[in-house]
Amino acid sequence: ILILKALVWGPRHGYAVARWIGERTDDALLVEDGALYTALHRIEKRGWVRAEWGRSENNRAAKYYALTAAGRKQLAARISMWQRYAAAVSRVLETV
Repeated sequence: ILILKALVWGPRHGYAVARWIGERTDDALLVEDGALYTALHRIEKRGWVRAEWGRSENNRAAKYYALTAAGRKQLAARISMWQRYAAAVSRVLETV
């Protein structure tokens, strides 16, 4: 869900996705390279992102990932699921 959200505003290469997640969470969530690229390949196979080669900001070859229409639908569904889950956990934790 975090990777999909990182791509909402446009294509990013893997390092930029990891950096965005770290920045948005004040480095509470740091994504390891192995986990990130495994997840990116998995969601690419599912059709939620498409990838193409381009040049990074420091002129290196980089694979850029972009959200597809199916990925946007998946993101919306997973946000809804996560919000219900988080609310349920909060209700349990608030129980006296």
